[in-house]
Amino acid sequence: MTDIQLYDVVILGSGPAGIQAAIHASRKKAKTLMLGRPTNSSLYWAHIENYCCMFQVTGEEILHIGREQAKKSGAEFMDEDVLKVEHNGQWYELLTEGEHLIRTRTLIIATGTTRNKLGIPGEKQLLGKGVSYCVDCDAGFFRNETVVVVGSQSAAAGGSLTLAEYASTVHLVCEKLDVAPSLRARIEAKGIIVHEGRKPTEIRGENAVESITLDNGESIEAAGIFIELGAKGVLELASTLGIQLDENMRYVEVDRKLSTNVAGVYAAGDITGPPLQMAKAVGEGCVAGIEAATYAKKLKND
Repeated sequence: MTDIQLYDVVILGSGPAGIQAAIHASRKKAKTLMLGRPTNSSLYWAHIENYCCMFQVTGEEILHIGREQAKKSGAEFMDEDVLKVEHNGQWYELLTEGEHLIRTRTLIIATGTTRNKLGIPGEKQLLGKGVSYCVDCDAGFFRNETVVVVGSQSAAAGGSLTLAEYASTVHLVCEKLDVAPSLRARIEAKGIIVHEGRKPTEIRGENAVESITLDNGESIEAAGIFIELGAKGVLELASTLGIQLDENMRYVEVDRKLSTNVAGVYAAGDITGPPLQMAKAVGEGCVAGIEAATYAKKLKND
C-alpha cells in the first residue's frame, strides 16, 4: 500500500457531472482528485444531439475534452474504482482497487446509475453500435428505422412511446407488460408491436445491430435495441456513510447546494434522480464542485 494522499475534494465518478465538478473545484484552488474509469460512464458510449451548443458529437469525445479541461485547471485523475470509504474525524478515507489510501476533506458522489443489463450474446459487443441504454439520448439516431425496446415496466413503455415519434416500427419485448391500463392503451394506439411473454436470447450483427433473437426462436430485424430495465440507484456507500436516499431507495437526496445530509458529502448527476440527462449532470457538477471546494477551504481555515 502506498503512502496516504491528501486532497480537499475527491470526486467519485468519471462522467460529465464529475468532470464539471473537478473543473470548478480545482479552479477555486482546491486540491482535487477524480476517481473512476471514463468507460464506466454511460455517456462514453452515447451520441449527443440534445445538449446545448453541441451536435453530432460522441460521448467519448466530450469526456476526453472535459478531462483535458479539468487537468488544465489543476485536477488530478486516478482511473481506479473505490473499494471502501470511511469517515474519520474531518477526513473521509478511501481505499482504491490499486490499494491507494486517500484522505479528503470533502467528497462528491457523481457515479451515475448502473444500468441493468440483459447479459446475452451481442449486447456488450454491439454497445454503441445499435445497442443503447438511453432512449432520450439516442432515439434521434433511429429515424425511420425499426427498433426494439426490451423491458416490462414504465421505463420501457415510455421509451417505446418516445421511439414511436422517430422510428418507422417499434417492437416491445417483455415477459409481462406491468404498466397502468392507460399506458398500455397508449402503446396500442401508437401501433407498437408488443411481444409479451418473451425474452431476448441474442443480439446479432457484425459491425452494427442487425437483429434480435427471442426465446421462441423468432428473429426481429432491427437497427436499434434499447434496453430499458431500469437503473440501480442504491449506493453501497450510502449505508457506510449514512447518506439519505429517497423513499424508493434509488437516488441520493440533496438540497439546492447539492449537499447530502452528511456534512462534506455532495452528490451530482444521475445519482440524484431524473431527468437522467447530461445537461442536468453538468449543471449539478458545477454547483457541487464550487460548494465542496468552499466547504473544504472553510475546514482548513477553522
